[in-house]
Amino acid sequence: MAVTYSEPFPILLTEDLPRMISFYRDRLGFTESYRFPPEGDPAFVVLRLGAAQLGFGTVDGGSLHGRPRAASAGNRIEICVYASSVDDAVAELRASGAPVLAEPADQPWGERATYVADPDSNPVLIVAPVEPAAG
Repeated sequence: MAVTYSEPFPILLTEDLPRMISFYRDRLGFTESYRFPPEGDPAFVVLRLGAAQLGFGTVDGGSLHGRPRAASAGNRIEICVYASSVDDAVAELRASGAPVLAEPADQPWGERATYVADPDSNPVLIVAPVEPAAG
């Protein structure tokens, strides 16, 4: 079965997440639709305006794909895409020649995630909700 993709949005990496959130929320009218972790200082926030979403992440700390996350490192933006199956998506993309930056793994925020690189080496995060364990 072919993988289907939906809900793409860019993730902008920043050294000052509160400043970015304030600009988009207070100056442009975006509303917060997701935050991780849910309590305390966030490391990642999704803001929505109409049907559009923008993700904002901090550059400090590690990354799932192992590449530095900063403008000076050539990594200021990532693309996030939801997939019907992360494991099938990474298998199809690997077979097509896309470099896999991080193998699929369940994440603490409740999604299964993998990273591949697009033709210009931009990280592309592919996610899907973690399937509940059969029981």
